[in-house]
Amino acid sequence: MAPQRRAGARMPESAGAGAGAGAEEQQQQRRRRRRPSSVTKSGVPKDSRRKWLKVAFFLSSAMLAYLLSGSYLLSEDGVTEVLARYSEVVSDKFIEIPCSEDYDSHKRFEGCTPRKCGRGVTDALINREEAERIRRIAERGLSLGGSDGGASILDLHSGALSLGKHFVNMYRYFGDKIHDIFTEEDFQLYRINNSEAKTTHDEYWHPHIDKVTYGSFDYTSLLYLSDYSEDFGGGRFVFMDEGANRTVEPRAGRVSFFTSGSENLHHVEKVHWGTRYAITISFTCNPDHGIGDPVLTQ
Repeated sequence: MAPQRRAGARMPESAGAGAGAGAEEQQQQRRRRRRPSSVTKSGVPKDSRRKWLKVAFFLSSAMLAYLLSGSYLLSEDGVTEVLARYSEVVSDKFIEIPCSEDYDSHKRFEGCTPRKCGRGVTDALINREEAERIRRIAERGLSLGGSDGGASILDLHSGALSLGKHFVNMYRYFGDKIHDIFTEEDFQLYRINNSEAKTTHDEYWHPHIDKVTYGSFDYTSLLYLSDYSEDFGGGRFVFMDEGANRTVEPRAGRVSFFTSGSENLHHVEKVHWGTRYAITISFTCNPDHGIGDPVLTQ
């Protein structure tokens, strides 16, 4: 009989399987302990993602507060950006925009016809006391007449004065009485209040382009003599851009200026209460359309 080799004692299959499963489970536990449990599918730790979500939330909240603060206002005409508030002092602010083709249809004057277009605002040209002095001149002059429709025009250069539904030449109409009202330093003045319009001249709120309307205009400026929300309601100056309106809130002594072409389509909001005073000063590059300073003898 051939000798039989004695095999080593065999573990029951169930026991062997149990031991193997236990060893594998221990290895998996060790691997789980080594692997960071906070890693997401994108590879960004969850704690970091929470921090970024907080940052995004605060940034969104800050942006919402900025929008609600009025720097951008939701209006019937779309989003309105306030370029200059009446309550702030603007030293110098200029925004460059592409020039329109309006200037190409007129004679160009080298060194004067706009090659860089835009719009600007400054409160640094005259002070409020000077603005108030000019306003008193306007009030005295307009006391001689005034439009039935709310938008009264006083032009010291031509002598045109709103009187009811018409214009008169105040130099001829009032004669020597004018010398008690004005001096040689007076300018063209505008007066707007909240009366209903009686003629097309009163309808200052219609969108228009100065270069298209007047032809000779190359630059337009306004000097405000009263304060938005303090002296009158409504009456903001509105630049009408594609997809957005951008406004300037009048402030006594503030000058708003812009190139006169289609790049600066604009209008004035209707005045709801009070009286809005402003001087309109236009500039031309064509010497044939230039005018001198106003004089009392016409």
